[in-house]
Amino acid sequence: MVFDKLKEIVADKLGIEPDEIKLESSLKDDLEADSLDIVDIVMSIEEEFEVTVESEDEEHLKTIADVVKFIEDRQK
Repeated sequence: MVFDKLKEIVADKLGIEPDEIKLESSLKDDLEADSLDIVDIVMSIEEEFEVTVESEDEEHLKTIADVVKFIEDRQK
């Protein structure tokens, strides 16, 4: 489950409980991730899911759902 693993990564990087993370959660607005947090999360996503996230892709990854869809699309 991409969502469950992603919740673990985001919770670990942001120091929050996984239960606080919903599909509709905005990384910046709801979860209060700053630009350094985003870079750290992206690096972990690349390592865990064996995908490459280009800087232009990052602009479109606003919510957890966006990130899940991105990962699932790249793993096909």
